[in-house]
Amino acid sequence: MSKILSKNLRPHTRLQRSGSAPAYRGGKAVNPPVVRASTVLFESVEEMAAMRARRNDERIFTYGARGNPTAFALEEAIADIEGGFRTRLFPTGLAAIAMVFTTYLKPGDHVLIADCVYQPVRHLVGTFMQQFGIEATFFCADGSDIAQKARPNTRMLYVECPGSLVYELCDMRSLAALAETHGWLLVADNTWGSGLQYQPLALGADVSIVAATKYLSGHSDVMMGAVTTTEKAWQPLAIMTDAFGMTVSPDDAYLVLRGTRTLAARLKLHEQHAIKVAHWLLARTEVARVFCPALPGHPGHDIWQRDCRGTNGLISFEFTHADLPAATGFVNRLALFGIGASWGGYESLATLSDLGAARSVTDWSRAGPIVRLHIGLEDPDDLIEDLAQAFAGSD
Repeated sequence: MSKILSKNLRPHTRLQRSGSAPAYRGGKAVNPPVVRASTVLFESVEEMAAMRARRNDERIFTYGARGNPTAFALEEAIADIEGGFRTRLFPTGLAAIAMVFTTYLKPGDHVLIADCVYQPVRHLVGTFMQQFGIEATFFCADGSDIAQKARPNTRMLYVECPGSLVYELCDMRSLAALAETHGWLLVADNTWGSGLQYQPLALGADVSIVAATKYLSGHSDVMMGAVTTTEKAWQPLAIMTDAFGMTVSPDDAYLVLRGTRTLAARLKLHEQHAIKVAHWLLARTEVARVFCPALPGHPGHDIWQRDCRGTNGLISFEFTHADLPAATGFVNRLALFGIGASWGGYESLATLSDLGAARSVTDWSRAGPIVRLHIGLEDPDDLIEDLAQAFAGSD
C-alpha cells in the first residue's frame, strides 16, 4: 500500500515529492518507456529483501547497477532473436567479450581461439589473459587444426563465424560435437549474423556474443554488447556480470531496442545492395578476389547456405596488382563511402584491412591489399559509380 503524504508539507519538500507517481491512466505505449534510475524504492524493508533475494534468478528491478526496465526489454528481445535462455548487456562489444573470458576461464586454463576473430581480441589475449595466467592458442578459421592444438587444460573453444574482414566459415555443428566430447564451452561471436541471419546457439554453441553497436542499433550512434547463453551456461555469467556492476544506460537500450524493430527490413536492403556491388566487383580487372559468403565461389559457401538465413552489407575485395599506397589512394578518392571503423549502420563505409596483423595462423603475406566495404542503404548504382571513379583515378 502506497504511503500517503501530508498536504501540509512545506514547499521545498513538495518539490521533491510531487509528480513522481509511475502510474497513469489510459492506453499503453507501443515501445517500453525509458526508465532512468539508480535508486529503486520499495514499499517496505521486507519487500526490498524479498526482491533482492530473487534478482539472481529473475529479471527484477532492484538497483540501477543491476539493470533497468528499458534494458530488460532489450535483453528479452535479443534473447528471443538469438534463440537463447537469457541475455545480458554491456557497454561495448569488446566489454561483452572480456566478460565472457572473465566468467568462464580462470588462471591455468587454456582457450582455443579462431584465427579470424575480431582483432581487439588479440590485444585482450596479450594483456589481460596473459597477465592472469590464461593460455590461448589460435587455430585455423575453419577449425581444421583444433585437434592438434587442444590441451588437457583446454576449457573453451572461441569462434567467430563468419570471420572478421574476409568472412571465413566454420562448421558450427561439428565444432559443437567436438566441444561436447571434450567438455569445452563453445563461444561464438555472432555480430555478423545479428541473431536474425545466424543462430550459433541453435547449432550447438553455449554462448553467443553480439556487438549491438552494429546491425541491432543500425544507426551508428550507440555502443553496446550483448551476451546470450543457454540455460546451462547462464548462471556464471549472471553472477560475474553483477559482481562487476556491468549495465547499460536506458537511453542506449531504448535506441537499440528501436533499431531492432527495423532489423529485418534493413538487412534485406543491405543484402540486396551488397550482392549487386559484389557482382560488379567480380567483373573488374582491378579485383583479384571478392569476399562474401553469399557468393558461390566463397570458401565455405555450402556452410553458409545450410546454416545462414542471408547475408548483410559486408563485402571485401583484394586488389589484383595495386600496392598499399595505391589502395590507400583508392579509398581516399571515394566520395559516398565514409572512412571509419565499425559497420552495421545505414551508411556505406570503406577501410583498408591488414590481414597480416589480423591473422597469425593463415598466411596472407602474398595477398594484395584488401579493402573492406560496408554497403549501406544508399542506392547501389550510386555506390557503384563512386567505386568506378575511385578505380579510374588509379590509372
